[in-house]
Amino acid sequence: MLDPSYFARADEFIARYGKKPSAIIPVLEDIQEEYRYIPRELLTYAADKLGIKESKAYSIATFYKNFSFEPKGKYVIKVCDGTACHVRHSAPILAAIQKELGLSPNQHTTDDMLFTIETVSCLGACGLAPTLTVNDEVHPKMTPEKAVALLQELRGAAR
Repeated sequence: MLDPSYFARADEFIARYGKKPSAIIPVLEDIQEEYRYIPRELLTYAADKLGIKESKAYSIATFYKNFSFEPKGKYVIKVCDGTACHVRHSAPILAAIQKELGLSPNQHTTDDMLFTIETVSCLGACGLAPTLTVNDEVHPKMTPEKAVALLQELRGAAR
């Protein structure tokens, strides 16, 4: 069960957009921005408050790749594997990050909740390939060595 403050915060988001079914996407966006994921209880709560079926809210949240039901780390790193990045060797960058953080293709978030790694089809920075983002900040012309150095820098900043 979530802390009651989570529901109070969800009420603030709902009030911002109004109690209408069309507010579901911005409300879910705000919930995810606040908690770095969408707790299932808040999905149910928001659907109820907005007058839509939970199944409809769930189908919306699962349709958009940007929504997540799993908690994410403080730093969400998206490694591009689109065509431009792939041909410029983004796979070794992902492998270096996973090795440095002790993650596997099945585990995306570190146990300390500091890092979440995602592979995406395109970051829209093809001319800067290979690229990755950290919390939506673009890091261009990445190499495995630069990626590991970036992780070490982020670890230092988190202390």
